[in-house]
Amino acid sequence: MSDDSTRPIIIKRKKVIAGGAHGGAWKIAYADFVTAMMAFFLLMWLLGSTAKGDLAGIADHFQNPMKVAMSGGDGAGDATSILKGGGKDLTRQSGQVKKGDVEAKKTTSFSKEAQAEFRRKEQERLETLKADIEKMIEQSPQLAQFKKQMLLDITSEGLRIQIVDEQNRPMFDSGGAELKPYTRDILRQIGKALNDVKNRISLAGHTDAAGFVGGSQGFTNWELSSNRANASRRELVAGGMDDSKVLRVVGLASTVLFDKNDPLGSVNRRISIVVLNQKTEDAILQEEGPASDEADEESLPDGLKLPGVGKGTAG
Repeated sequence: MSDDSTRPIIIKRKKVIAGGAHGGAWKIAYADFVTAMMAFFLLMWLLGSTAKGDLAGIADHFQNPMKVAMSGGDGAGDATSILKGGGKDLTRQSGQVKKGDVEAKKTTSFSKEAQAEFRRKEQERLETLKADIEKMIEQSPQLAQFKKQMLLDITSEGLRIQIVDEQNRPMFDSGGAELKPYTRDILRQIGKALNDVKNRISLAGHTDAAGFVGGSQGFTNWELSSNRANASRRELVAGGMDDSKVLRVVGLASTVLFDKNDPLGSVNRRISIVVLNQKTEDAILQEEGPASDEADEESLPDGLKLPGVGKGTAG
């Protein structure tokens, strides 16, 4: 029988080595791989959905970021979304209007409304001025006798006041720019009335179709009509109108006849004064053509249409 007390006690310790398949490092690598693949496919989808111009802008940005940032353009913060349904409402299937676009439309709409309101008030002022001048003519014994020679109407350019010749009562000396005394009185009274409105004016001189006879060589109806228009300007200023209100003084000779059926008629010899509306004034200052393409009767030049009997006359 052996003695167990003298037998040595042996303790065996088993070293456990973790296997590679049971670690967690592979999960991190796999997650990085999946993220990279997702980014790659997202990049491919974006490139396939982007226009060539936008692609060029993106390429320019990466090649020279400072150049794109300084010059602007599609590659420098273009806010246009290429994704459908963009906006706050994620249930929408189509693109939504951005807040900035809504504000811009509101501003444009407000601007149009303001312009329409301004034109309406300006039209009312011109109508009031027309009524005031007609009343002035009726109440003035000095002017009432000439009311048939003063034609007032509202055109697309503003309030037009025409002073026309009568067969036995011309405004100027024959072949000259010297005003008759009664013509001076008429223009000075009108000049005083026009100074009460802020609108600027345009003056045009007209002659009949008869060729100018006499005078220095080269002097024609062009020079005669220009001289008469300028002489009328001086009388308006003498009547109290501020000279700075005059925007244009022209001589049109016989190019715009009042009565085309009678080119030699006395009614063709006239002075046309237009109290300009803002639209026409801006067009003149910018040296543009007509502010509107509408070829209605009112947009024709002064005197191109012949008013009916009693139409456009004061009183």
